[in-house]
Amino acid sequence: MSENTSVAAPELHTLHAAFAEKVGAVLAALEAEGALPPETPHSNVTVEPPRDASHGDLATNAAMVLAKHAKTNPRELAGKIVEKLTADPDIVSADIAGPGFINMRLSDLAWQRELQAIAALGATYGRSDLGGGSTVNIEYVSANPTGPMHMGHCRGAVVGDALASLLEYAGHNVVREYYINDAGGQVDVLARSAHLRYREALGEDIGAIPEGLYPGDYLIPVGEYLAQELGDRFKDEPEEEWLAIFRAEAVEQMMGLIKADLKLLGIEHDEFASEAALQAAHKPETAEKWLREHDLVFDGILEAPKGKTPDDWEPVELPLFRSTKFGDDQDRPIKKSNGKWTYFGADLAYHMQKAEKADALIDIWGADHAGTVKRIKAAVAALGEGQGKTIPFDVKLVQMVQLLRGGEPVKMSKRSGTFVTLADVVKEVGKDVVRFTMLTRKPEAQMEFDFAKVVEASKDNPVFYVQYAHARISSTLRKGAAEGFEPSTDAIELLGAEELALVKQAAQFPRIVEAAALAREPHRIAFFLYDLAAAFHSYWNLGNDRPEKRFIVAQNPELSAARLFLASQIGQVIRNGLALLGVEAVEEM
Repeated sequence: MSENTSVAAPELHTLHAAFAEKVGAVLAALEAEGALPPETPHSNVTVEPPRDASHGDLATNAAMVLAKHAKTNPRELAGKIVEKLTADPDIVSADIAGPGFINMRLSDLAWQRELQAIAALGATYGRSDLGGGSTVNIEYVSANPTGPMHMGHCRGAVVGDALASLLEYAGHNVVREYYINDAGGQVDVLARSAHLRYREALGEDIGAIPEGLYPGDYLIPVGEYLAQELGDRFKDEPEEEWLAIFRAEAVEQMMGLIKADLKLLGIEHDEFASEAALQAAHKPETAEKWLREHDLVFDGILEAPKGKTPDDWEPVELPLFRSTKFGDDQDRPIKKSNGKWTYFGADLAYHMQKAEKADALIDIWGADHAGTVKRIKAAVAALGEGQGKTIPFDVKLVQMVQLLRGGEPVKMSKRSGTFVTLADVVKEVGKDVVRFTMLTRKPEAQMEFDFAKVVEASKDNPVFYVQYAHARISSTLRKGAAEGFEPSTDAIELLGAEELALVKQAAQFPRIVEAAALAREPHRIAFFLYDLAAAFHSYWNLGNDRPEKRFIVAQNPELSAARLFLASQIGQVIRNGLALLGVEAVEEM
């Protein structure tokens, strides 16, 4: 059998992986018999639930994608595959559908074993070795160190952190990184703003904050700290005497504030890379030299910008990166005419630094940076080509969040001066609500965060709906214990089709984890949890009209023990999923 990773994952020991192996074994047997050519590639073979559950438990496209290799039609090849599949006692039936898809129905015993596998694997159910220990650097947040975190930063922070947890769970070594933009003009403005608050702390009446400086109250304690540390020695000194000192001190104070804000969300980074340190270490010069040696940077003149005339535009020779070679629409300058590095030039050197220690790179950016995606992807592609390798690189764009309260826009925070702070939001509604809500939509989709709705106790609030499912399970287990019933597998065969439908839903988790990791989309976990919670609540509601369907049936201890075991394992899967999102699985609500 040829090597492939799509139909076999033996380390997982979960149902979908096991049946992918079974299909792989059938294909290997057909190769041995000559029905398939030797070393037939299986990379496009899938084994997954059909879109319509009425078609069966699992479906495979094996006959569809391999018929050409077998020099036969898909339905004929499907017949040979079905013949071998139905010999497996775990496969009750295998039917050919349409042009050659194969739908399989599994035995109840197979689903009972999967339920026991959830119990055996516990917190590791769903873990994968998909990543093979490869190192992925995820850069997220990277907000300018000029003020506290706001809700514009929040969504990218949560997406990045959840993605990091997801990739770790899927077998990657993950580096969580924050890039401190501490070398641009904005930190000079921060230093001047801090100096103003420093003078205020020394007793000066500074009046209204001048236009162009940061007005937020968050700089008051920074000014007080600087006054305490430095005394009045810089109160009346010219800017060139204190700017560098105040810039460094203010950035350090701001980063302390940002880290505290992120901690409220349960987010901590492994690395904090400084743009100023990058430039002080001459990393951009090193990158330029390396790129020139590989003919990826040249000295040239950019075309005049559209709308400019020869009278108001002066051609200047600049070092240009050959980004058009990698799909960009024009070559990009890495230096300005004054000799300073462009943002792109510094960013290129930064990605070169990250690529030295990682096998793959992921950036989480705000949607307002969409215009620079193509050029930075071109830069990373060039770095890989120059090193004779491919550096997998993905940029995830995250849309802003509109804050509402009962449908009305929320006013800005007095503390920040211009925006609602992350700390204010987390303190009002809680970390779990914020984190889960940020993952209830695809990051590239617009999002509204309504303070009234995110704490609503209804099915329309995914945070509540999922946590309520776990709380219900915990309550049911406590009630069972109080009445003398404990979860048990002794009579697990008593679980019927409606109960096993819950197992089938929960058993999706390992494959959802892998699919979400491959797509770099942690929101898929939130969607899965909502669907699982909905299935659980639906079963729970059966008991309202049909007492015999309740988890605890006093006159049937064996059935009660089996259903409590089922409930406990659904709770385990919910806990595993919530842990990936950084959300607590509550015991009661």
